[in-house]
Amino acid sequence: MTRVSTFGNYESALANLMFAQTRANEAQQRVSTQRIATDLTGFGRQSETLTALKSTQSRIQGFMDAAGAAGERLSAQDLALNRVADGAGGARQAIADALAAGRLDGLMLEIEGQFQMVQGGLNAKHQGRYLFAGGNVETAPVDVMTLSDLAAAPVMADVFSNDTLKQKSRIDEGTVLETGVLADELGTEIFQIFKDIQTYHQTTPLNGTISDTTRDFLTGILKRLDTGRETVTDAAARNGSMQNRVEAVIAGQTEQKAALEEVLAGKTDADMAQAITDLQLSQVAIQAAAQVVNQLRSVSLLNFLT
Repeated sequence: MTRVSTFGNYESALANLMFAQTRANEAQQRVSTQRIATDLTGFGRQSETLTALKSTQSRIQGFMDAAGAAGERLSAQDLALNRVADGAGGARQAIADALAAGRLDGLMLEIEGQFQMVQGGLNAKHQGRYLFAGGNVETAPVDVMTLSDLAAAPVMADVFSNDTLKQKSRIDEGTVLETGVLADELGTEIFQIFKDIQTYHQTTPLNGTISDTTRDFLTGILKRLDTGRETVTDAAARNGSMQNRVEAVIAGQTEQKAALEEVLAGKTDADMAQAITDLQLSQVAIQAAAQVVNQLRSVSLLNFLT
C-alpha cells in the first residue's frame, strides 16, 4: 500500500516551484546581461581560457594607449620641427632677397623675427611639457629670447638647458621607438648662424647698401642656412617615418583586439533566442507549480477526516 502524505505533497510541489524560480532567474540574467554568466564560476572549464583572453586583451589595450600617446607626441613634434625649419628657411629667403635687391634695409628686423620662430619651435610644449628638453621637461630648453642675448652667450652650450635623455615609447611587445629629439641637436648649428649674423651686425651694421665684404659674408650664410635647415628637415622626416610606423602598429593592434573580442563574444555571449525561450518556459513552470501548491490546500487529508 502506497502512503500519501500532505507534507510530502507540499514538499514536492514547493521543490518544483523553487526549481522553476531558479531557472527563471538564470534565464532572466542571460536576457538582461546578454552573457552566459556574470562571473567566472558560471563559465566552468572555460574560465581559465577566458582569463587568458582578457589578460591578452588588456595588454593589447595598454600598448594601444602607449602608441596613441606616442603618436600624439610625434604629431606635436612635427609641427614644432616644421616651425624651426620655416624659421631657418625664412631667414635664408630674407637674406637672398636683400642680396638680390642690393640693400639691407629691414633685414635685421626680419632676421630677428625668424630667430623668434626657431626659438619658439625649440621651446614648443605638448601636454604642458617641453618637447625637446629631454628628461628636463619642466624647463625651457632654450634660454635666450633675443639675438642680443644669443650673441652675448660665451659658448653655444650655454644657450641650451636640455639634458641628454631622449623620450622612448614601447608600442608593442618587441618595438621600442626613440621618439624624443633634443633642442641642442636641432638648434646648435642654426643658432650659431644667427649668432654670427648678430655679431657681424654689431661691428658692421647690416643696413643700407651692401658692400662687397658684407655680400661675401651673407653669401656664406646662405650656404650654412641650407645645411642647418637640412638637419631639421632630416629630423622631421624621421619623425614622420615614426608617425607612419605608429599608425600601422595601432591599426594592427585594433584588428587584433577586434578578433579577440569576437572570440570572447563567442564564449561569453548568450544565445538570446534560447534565453528568451527558457525564460518563457520557466515562467510557465512557475505558474504550474504555483497552481499545484494552491490546489494542495483543498486536498489535505484533514479535510476528509473532518
